[in-house]
Amino acid sequence: MPHVVKSTIIDAPTGMVWEVLRDFNGHDRWHPAVATSAIERSQTSDKIGCVRRFRLKDGSELREQLLALSDLEQSFSYCLLDTPIQLFNYVAHVRLLPVTDGDRTFWHWESRFTTRPEQSEALARMVAEDIYQAGFEAIRSHLKQAA
Repeated sequence: MPHVVKSTIIDAPTGMVWEVLRDFNGHDRWHPAVATSAIERSQTSDKIGCVRRFRLKDGSELREQLLALSDLEQSFSYCLLDTPIQLFNYVAHVRLLPVTDGDRTFWHWESRFTTRPEQSEALARMVAEDIYQAGFEAIRSHLKQAA
């Protein structure tokens, strides 16, 4: 079972980063791979159990469900419901922590999933780089533009 763990330091306070990441339906405004996103059944994007349906810029469509959200811990968890990629039982966790030296943010993003053994390494690399690392860089850019 692949276990992908990535972390980074963002040069912004945790409150500022959390304001962007907390919106489970907002990743189409900052992640470079996401073209459009909508929460199904007109639910709010912070309701546990809500499902976001989104389209990637390559035309692929995915669905993810919000499993947990904590403003106190500045964390959320979600799972993948539907995807054209061979990722099964995918569950991810995002957590922000303050870095008091410079009022920065430590961002931890991890997931576990199952897949065919021959695809394990390539899919773990894709998740780590095309989703997580690209997301880190996109948030940095997004926050600079907002400032």
